[in-house]
Amino acid sequence: MDVQILQLLEGAEDATGVTVIIDVFRAFSTACYVYDKGAAKVIPVGEIEKAYFLKQNNPEYILMGERNEKKPTGFDFGNSPAHLSEANLEGRTIVHTTSSGTQGIAAALQADEIITGSFVNAAAIIQYIRERNPETVSLVCMGYACEYATDEDTLCAEYLRNELHGLDNDYDRMKRIIRKGSGERFFDPAKQEWSPSRDFDLCLQKNIFDFVLKVENDGVNNYLQKVNVIENANVITG
Repeated sequence: MDVQILQLLEGAEDATGVTVIIDVFRAFSTACYVYDKGAAKVIPVGEIEKAYFLKQNNPEYILMGERNEKKPTGFDFGNSPAHLSEANLEGRTIVHTTSSGTQGIAAALQADEIITGSFVNAAAIIQYIRERNPETVSLVCMGYACEYATDEDTLCAEYLRNELHGLDNDYDRMKRIIRKGSGERFFDPAKQEWSPSRDFDLCLQKNIFDFVLKVENDGVNNYLQKVNVIENANVITG
């Protein structure tokens, strides 16, 4: 199994095989929390104009996402798992657009299949890939607004690669690096309205979800299909 780590939008464009689009802070951590709260469907879109178009034609849809980390005008939710804690998403369709993760999905046109990547469902991702046993795995780190690499996405890719190759990981060390680096912004008092400190912990709770989110197409739009992989997430220790 050839496991390659790629960076940013160019990496997504070059990705082949089973492709994992990684966005730890916060798109694909948030998407897992959305499904855990009972959402029926998540539609990831790259362009914010498409999100508004889908909402206009489907008023019952919920808009979720960010630009420059903040909730866009007219959106129901930003890109924050903490802000979803009291949300009732049962049976709802969510349109999700972000500056990084959803852009990567739109750009990965050469991939055989696409799943999303984050620490919150890392063990499920690893098991899914092992079961698929592809020749090529592309781990794409989307970074900050597709502009530069970030600690959390790169370390998530390294974590996944190490696990797939049977190598040890020091997750506590990774968390310390992230906390002092790109995760520091979640502890800035000036940013708590749109980047609450609780998001740091919620996005770095490793292996709490037992499913992967696979990109499918319904003939009109891409959507994230929840695929259960591990029967009991509580026993995951990897």
